[in-house]
Amino acid sequence: MLVVDDSAFMRKLVSELVAASGEFHVVGTARNGFDALKQIHQLEPDIVTLDIEMPELDGLQTLGYIMSETPRPVVMLSAAGDKGDGLAIRALELGAVDFVRKPSGPISLDLATVGAQLIDALRAAREVNLHGVPMLARPRLATRRSPPVAPGCASRAVAIAASTGGPRALSEVVPNLPRSLDAAVLIVQHMPRGFTKTLADRLDVLSPLPVSEAVHGESVVHGHVYLAPGGLHMRVVRDSAGVSIALDESAPIWGVRPSADPLFRSVADVFGADIVGVVLTGMGRDGAEGLRVIRAAGGRAVVQDKATSIIYGMPQAALATAGADHVVPISDVAPTVAAFLQHARAGATEVA
Repeated sequence: MLVVDDSAFMRKLVSELVAASGEFHVVGTARNGFDALKQIHQLEPDIVTLDIEMPELDGLQTLGYIMSETPRPVVMLSAAGDKGDGLAIRALELGAVDFVRKPSGPISLDLATVGAQLIDALRAAREVNLHGVPMLARPRLATRRSPPVAPGCASRAVAIAASTGGPRALSEVVPNLPRSLDAAVLIVQHMPRGFTKTLADRLDVLSPLPVSEAVHGESVVHGHVYLAPGGLHMRVVRDSAGVSIALDESAPIWGVRPSADPLFRSVADVFGADIVGVVLTGMGRDGAEGLRVIRAAGGRAVVQDKATSIIYGMPQAALATAGADHVVPISDVAPTVAAFLQHARAGATEVA
């Protein structure tokens, strides 16, 4: 692998963390984007770690060249802070596999945690389906924004699970959901605390539906997208006022918090058959058992196909455990969800 960072200290530190794992081998380092592109052509590394903020040619520009000219898995290194968080989300949209926060200093108390996160990200990079990450067209901004067509307490829901590759997949799914969607949309994306707010803000800019990081106790209404905060499980509960969000810090499930399984079980309990469950790209098996519960309640299931999944672990586990009503490429997820809901609404109208 190739380590790219404008800091000599950080190049040395990352190289040592990688070497200590015994799983990966550093074939070279680069001090900026231009140097990185030269080294990639010379050394042909299998994986690249790429600093986001660099002089001359920054990480996003370098990532764009890599993904268009010589595609390979890229893990971004991000400094803490709002600017770094926003750039990390954009990098994931452009095709980066994952991001890792940089250690906070030369004698960093979080060095062991950062090292473990980096190795996990490199393991994910090793599993990437490069054919599933063609260059993403620059997303168009949403035109804003008329009041929702079906305001009020939600009676239908779309529940979405995503992990590695998820921010890119969500940037194709959520902006393509119609403004007339008469359902609440609830998303679990495996992501650290803090970054989910940045992702929600980014999707909100791109989408005709309003998108926000979920807040404990808030009402769940049609025409709104709720993203589970990093570090908290999200469920829905029915109360005297209707349906609301419940967040908690109970133990991680499948090693992650938020986990999609608690959300999927709760929407099945609250909404019954009026649900569409969606499992997108990611490592592991989160969402598989929850999707089975959704289907058992009479809800529909949509699973992203292997060809467009950056990592096929979660979709594959969902299919093995729950099956699906449709297995579709990422470009067809939003239309398929909308068609299910339209059909359900038409059926309800006929019954009425």
